Amino acid sequence: MTTTELPLPTDRIVAAPARRRDLAQLRAVLRSEWIKSTTVRTNKTIVAAAVVVGLLTSWATAMFITDEGMNAAEVAAGSTALTAVLAAIAGILLFSAEAQHGTLAGALTAQPARWPVVAGKAVAATAFGLALGVVGLLTGFAGALAGGLEVGDTSGKPSMWLWALLYVCGSAVLGLGVGMLIRHSAGAISGLLVWWLVVEGLIVGFAPGEFSRFVPFDTGWRSLGIVSDLDPDAVVAAGLSNAAHAGIFWVYVLAALVIGAVLVQRRDVD
Repeated sequence: MTTTELPLPTDRIVAAPARRRDLAQLRAVLRSEWIKSTTVRTNKTIVAAAVVVGLLTSWATAMFITDEGMNAAEVAAGSTALTAVLAAIAGILLFSAEAQHGTLAGALTAQPARWPVVAGKAVAATAFGLALGVVGLLTGFAGALAGGLEVGDTSGKPSMWLWALLYVCGSAVLGLGVGMLIRHSAGAISGLLVWWLVVEGLIVGFAPGEFSRFVPFDTGWRSLGIVSDLDPDAVVAAGLSNAAHAGIFWVYVLAALVIGAVLVQRRDVD
């Protein structure tokens, strides 16, 4: 009588502990990111800036812009453009600050897989962006009320606020992708601000509307469905639906995140 010994599927034996180890690392990264988000001074400063921006911009809009159709719920969403930039800066610092100070090298060296670090930071960026969006909307609403505006007709405003929160969350993840690409806080933030303040303004102001609607931050802002009297006629005429604008914006977000994640996998730790 002969017996045949079948080889054990060693790839499955090795893969199962590896998956458990990666999931444990992901939980550790999420716990670490939560601790950093609630204790790092920079994050607290950014939240405080979102409060100031929401209050002041909405109050100034209510006080100095005379538009009979304005109400507090709509003006509150008007500060989202600035809140989104703050979220993008927070996303950049989420990665670049650790890369510059050397703490990221230890985390990546100690773990055989790097995707849990990227995934954990993406979750942290989304959560922090959501928190900033909520703070910006609530303080913007309070600032509009303080400026003398009425609450007004709120039908349709909840959907506008949801688009606003999606925009701010996406901006934070986009900033994370930029941070993983550049790894230098000052350079990444300077490039972001120049793009937002100068390049996009020039494109929206002078390029054909069919082209300008594809710039990232502006198209993300237009996903809220807010139309300003300052918008060029060509841009208004080339406007898309809220979902289409949001889709274009999130293509940029996911592209930045994926490219940044690939570079994290392939670059040296230092």
